[in-house]
Amino acid sequence: MLSSLPIDLGKVSRENVDREILRAGILAELDAINLYEQMAAMAQDEGIRKVLLDIAKEEKTHVGEFQALLLMHDPEQAGELAKGREEVEEELSE
Repeated sequence: MLSSLPIDLGKVSRENVDREILRAGILAELDAINLYEQMAAMAQDEGIRKVLLDIAKEEKTHVGEFQALLLMHDPEQAGELAKGREEVEEELSE
């Protein structure tokens, strides 16, 4: 099942629309990754499986592109991402 956008982009303020577009792009790419990887796991033909996994990998690059842009446009997101990374490292080091 594919995600639906949690907000109507047409109703987002001008000052927030770019950030929300980037988040929607990330959501769409994550859906695509999940879809292609699930189909690859089910595919009988090795060639089809290989191509689906390659496409999924490209979608992961797209997530990185959207995330890089989001971090440029939302300093709070950048700070929270860093905090999240620190928390995981702390938990794993215990």
